[in-house]
Amino acid sequence: MHVDLPSISPEHPQNAALLDFLRAQGAPPTGPNDYALGEWQLHTHPDLLDRLAQLAPHAPLHAAYGVPVLAHEGIAAAAALGTATLLVRLPAVPADLKADIPIPSLAEHGWQAVNAWQSELPSAEGTRRLSDAVQGALANVRDLTS
Repeated sequence: MHVDLPSISPEHPQNAALLDFLRAQGAPPTGPNDYALGEWQLHTHPDLLDRLAQLAPHAPLHAAYGVPVLAHEGIAAAAALGTATLLVRLPAVPADLKADIPIPSLAEHGWQAVNAWQSELPSAEGTRRLSDAVQGALANVRDLTS
């Protein structure tokens, strides 16, 4: 599987911490059967890529070093990592969501880690709460740009 998405803005200072973190783990595909996002090996399970798109259906997906990202005007607001982690740019983890293990180098820059599946909740409720968090992260980034 090979997906091409636009990249987030590498020169914007609001993206620096996330890009530094992702760059350190980014790698080019090693073979023709590797999952790839642009020129990078996909570092997110394809189901989680779909999940991120589902949570904000009107926000275009972007990419950074093999990771799908939601952005507003080139500034990252949410990202999907591994098989179950969503990073959202919010002041705190929403109280109604199960947090994931924070990534210290990102947490100090306003990135919160939450479980992408919220399996302790009914499916529709988990999706609604996660969608609210992702929409909140996009609104937070809109505020940063105004």
